[in-house]
Amino acid sequence: MQVRITEGAFDPHAEAASFAEGRTDAGALVSFVGYCRGTTAGHAVSELYLDHYPGFTEPEIARIAASARDRFDLIDLLVIHRVGAVAPGDAIVLVAALSVHRAEAFAAASALMDYLKTDAPLWKKESGPDGTRWIEPTSEDRARRAAVEKVTS
Repeated sequence: MQVRITEGAFDPHAEAASFAEGRTDAGALVSFVGYCRGTTAGHAVSELYLDHYPGFTEPEIARIAASARDRFDLIDLLVIHRVGAVAPGDAIVLVAALSVHRAEAFAAASALMDYLKTDAPLWKKESGPDGTRWIEPTSEDRARRAAVEKVTS
């Protein structure tokens, strides 16, 4: 299992390909890539800034990722998450799940993204011509997370 927090840009497709390369034990690779949008709710976004607690954020995400790996019987799991300034169009996050069967990989990637969106120790601030605003999880984000917890707990 790999969890990386990075300030640098990364190529999610190359990362996922490298992660799965040479694997003969997996029947499925499911990946999700989240990108920085250029607009949110009709407001132009020039930058998304993600803040974190160095030395805490990565181990906490790794703890949840390990739980997802075990709960969904994954062979392996990769999580890469940007912090710092991110430009529209840049990848923010990659979650890649390897499993014997696709259902487990889809479920794990979805559950892990719900956690990253709602509860990971990351704080997001958008900047644009209209000023800056902190981004909070929506009620829909929290409802999805709660539904996953009911099914997987």
